[in-house]
Amino acid sequence: MQGLKKIKGNGTSLLIFIIVLSLVIPTTAVMNTGNYLGTTTFVYGQLDQINSNNSTNSLLKTQNIPVKKVHVGDIDIAYKTFGKGEPFLLICGAGMNMDAWEPSTLKSLSTNHTVVIFDNRGVGNTTTGTKPFSVQQFANDTAGLLDALKIQKADVLGFSQGSFTAQQLIVTHPEKVKRLILYAASCGGKESISPSPEFLKSSKDFINNLTRGIATPPPGFTLNTTMQQNKVGISWLATNWSGICEQLRNISKPTLVIAGTDDVVPVANSLVIAAKIPGAWVVQIKGAGHDLMFQYPDKFNKVLQTFLSTTN
Repeated sequence: MQGLKKIKGNGTSLLIFIIVLSLVIPTTAVMNTGNYLGTTTFVYGQLDQINSNNSTNSLLKTQNIPVKKVHVGDIDIAYKTFGKGEPFLLICGAGMNMDAWEPSTLKSLSTNHTVVIFDNRGVGNTTTGTKPFSVQQFANDTAGLLDALKIQKADVLGFSQGSFTAQQLIVTHPEKVKRLILYAASCGGKESISPSPEFLKSSKDFINNLTRGIATPPPGFTLNTTMQQNKVGISWLATNWSGICEQLRNISKPTLVIAGTDDVVPVANSLVIAAKIPGAWVVQIKGAGHDLMFQYPDKFNKVLQTFLSTTN
């Protein structure tokens, strides 16, 4: 690391690393993001420059890995495992299937972890079941998958909707999570920061158009599954999840919150989350959007490996 600057304060310790693509974000710009930052210790810094060009040798094609299935509750969950080492579980975003993860990220993680990827309820090769979709249900599904695979504890990464599931998982089943990584995350409820009105309107319009038969579900999705996924995935529109912000104070596991500064999920949500979790790390990648792991995979992978190698 280079150019670290430590600002002292009271309260829990929070590490913030700003990774810039062309210039360093001034410390004051971060400090002014919200008044909830005032009593926390912050560390600002810049990672060493990383080459963003992927080599084809670094890719891992999960499509070539056989799909396995295990029965959990009322569904059959489709999953894949690869690599060697301690278990690392990745939780997909809304409508995302397990083969959609950035290949170089999976390759990087699999060098020192047994990686587990899976399809959420109603997506890909996982059945829909009979229980209503909700963040709590997804967390229960995930805990059930770990039990079925005889995994007592895993490092967990949740992306977008998967970050809601990961937060609910560690609060409801804390014994199952070793370390927590939240990417493009919000903690929902009144304390979270909503996306732009334009984004929320387009999301509502999409769900309404599905109901009216104007919009078409993605390939392989039923109308019911698509609507349920989107209602859960867009936490600001969810009627069955009141958020989990206050419960985050109970998390005692090492936590990394990573976000792009140009995400449709406002980047300030990463600070809301990390300010509540004792000792949490925050990484913001300037200029990156919701798909930052695809935009800047080498930077994303470096952050993950730095966190995993540093924390215990």
